[in-house]
Amino acid sequence: MPKAKVNDVELFYKIHGDGFPLLLIMGFGGGGDAWFFQTRAFKKYYKVIVFDNRGMGKTQRSPAPYTIKTMADDAAGLLKHLGIEKAHVLGMSLGGRVAQEIAITYPDVVEKLILVCATSKDEDSATPGMLEALDVKEGDTKVDFRSIDFRKAYSKIVSLAYNKTLYRTIFVPLAKLQSRRIDIEAQLELMEAGVGHNTLDRLHTIKAQTLVMTGTEDRIVYPKASEEIASKIPNAKLVKLEGGSHALFFEMQGKFNKEVLDFLRGNSITA
Repeated sequence: MPKAKVNDVELFYKIHGDGFPLLLIMGFGGGGDAWFFQTRAFKKYYKVIVFDNRGMGKTQRSPAPYTIKTMADDAAGLLKHLGIEKAHVLGMSLGGRVAQEIAITYPDVVEKLILVCATSKDEDSATPGMLEALDVKEGDTKVDFRSIDFRKAYSKIVSLAYNKTLYRTIFVPLAKLQSRRIDIEAQLELMEAGVGHNTLDRLHTIKAQTLVMTGTEDRIVYPKASEEIASKIPNAKLVKLEGGSHALFFEMQGKFNKEVLDFLRGNSITA
């Protein structure tokens, strides 16, 4: 079971395929194995690196509170541990926030950057459905995650992530079962890691060629958050998948994978 001692945790990771490195960073509630449809497609062309963020899957919980910057340091540390000086970086949702921070803090590490259903800040990004899942009233400036019924919120968030009835029917019951086994404290720390983190005023410093992708029917993060990110990063390309959900990497894996591969392989025109 490969693990890398990075900062104060041991990150569990897997490598699929050979070629130029491609680091995939999952969002809240998911581990590296959630990239199943991507690793299968991308490993034909790239050395695909997936890992469990601290507190997720087979990676231990942090002994102290941490931030998005900490998680970016983890990802960059993993690449250093593997002897990788430069890689493509793809981040999904919370992982997209981490990917932004990597591109800003470690610009020489990132060859191409892909941000999926991501936000640059907390304000005005979460949909009404997401706020309801977290028991937050619109306009609230502070969220007390410790007061949330986590298991109930987790099931609602999973339901919001998928737009297709079939997937909701499958994954919501699984989420209820999983919530009984996962480390709730670790999940709360993941939620709290992003509080107050803001890259909006620093996005213009990103040097990497960037693809920003979102689904037009994302029920967790407003698509306008991706539009805002794309408008701030020099020469970023924005792709909106029609009808796409927050979990578009899963529900629309064919279109998603094609957009990513076209961009990485130079078949995508920057707009």
